[in-house]
Amino acid sequence: MLKTLSKIAFTLTLTAVAFGSAQAGGEVNIYSFRQEILIKPLLDAFEKNSGIKTNVVFAKKGLIQRLVQEGANSPADILLTSGAAKLMNATRKGLTQAVNSDILNANIPANLRDPDGKWFGLTQRARLIYASKDRIAEGEIKDYEDLANPKWKGKICTRSGSHAYNNALFASMILANDEAKALTWLKGLKANLARKPSGNDRAQVKAVWQGECDIAIGNSYYMGKMLTNKDQIAWAQSVNLIFPNQDNRGTHMNISGMSLTKSSPNKANAIKLMEFLSGDMAQEIYAKVNFEYPVKSGVKPSKMVASWGKFKADKQSFAAIEANSSMASKMVDKVGYNE
Repeated sequence: MLKTLSKIAFTLTLTAVAFGSAQAGGEVNIYSFRQEILIKPLLDAFEKNSGIKTNVVFAKKGLIQRLVQEGANSPADILLTSGAAKLMNATRKGLTQAVNSDILNANIPANLRDPDGKWFGLTQRARLIYASKDRIAEGEIKDYEDLANPKWKGKICTRSGSHAYNNALFASMILANDEAKALTWLKGLKANLARKPSGNDRAQVKAVWQGECDIAIGNSYYMGKMLTNKDQIAWAQSVNLIFPNQDNRGTHMNISGMSLTKSSPNKANAIKLMEFLSGDMAQEIYAKVNFEYPVKSGVKPSKMVASWGKFKADKQSFAAIEANSSMASKMVDKVGYNE
C-alpha cells in the first residue's frame, strides 16, 4: 500500500512539473490517449491561431485512473481518447462535465456526441471485413450477419471479443437485430473462428496473408497504416475491403473523441480548443494523419481513404451502443468467444 501511495504521489508531482504554471491564463492542459504524432499538428495549428499554449500528457493507459486520483486538484482540462469506450468510462465515473456549445453541436452529428454534452466524437473509423483476394469471391460476403454462415467455419480471425472495438460492434448488433438474434449470430461467428482470438486488428490481416484464415474484422484506418509500412504492405495487398450492410443499416462506425474534465481549471480555453478540433481545418488534419473519416459534414477524408470508396455509415447513436455494451460483454462470456 505504501509503495502504491508513493507511486501516486510521484505521478502527481510529475504532472505538476510537466504542466508548470498550468493554471495561468492562456493555456489548456490535455490528457491524451492518442499518440503525440497524431495530435501535435493540430495543437500547433491551434496555438498559432489562438495564441493559447497547449500542455499535453500522453499515455497508452492509466489516464482515467490518474483523473480519479487527482480529483478536484487535477490540472487536466481535456481528455482525448482513441475510442468511444474510454470517453464513456470517464463519464460514468463522473470525471467529465457538460459543454453547451453551438459550434460543437453544429459540427458534430447528434449520434456521435453525448446527449448531455459530456463527450464528443472527433474522427470516425469503419469496422470492416477484410477478405482474402485469392480465396473469397467478390460479393460472397455483404453483411456482418453473413459471418455466422457455417460455410465460413474455420475461416475467420478476430481480436478478443472483449476488446472495445468488438464490444461496440456486438452492441450494435443487439440494437440492429435484438438480443436473441445477436446472441445467435455471435455463437455462429464464434463457431467460424479459425483460432482463439488474439492480437490486434493488423494481426488478423496478417493471418489472412499467411493463409491461417480467409476473413478478418478490423478498423478501416489499419489499412492506411499497413499500406504506409514497408513491412506490412503485403498484408494489406492480400485483402479486399468490405463495407458491410450497404443494402440496409450501413457499416458500423467507431470514434475517437474528447471530453471536458469536471475539474477543468481553464474551461474557457478548453472549450475553444474543443471547438477548434471540430472545425474544418482540424478535422482535415486529424483525419489525414491517422487515415480516419472526419465527423464534420463536408470535410473530405484523405485521398487514400477516399480511394477505398464511398459507403453508407450506420447512424446508430453511440449513447445507445454504450447502453448495450454490458449486454455485449455478457454475450461474449456466454458463448465462450475468447476461449
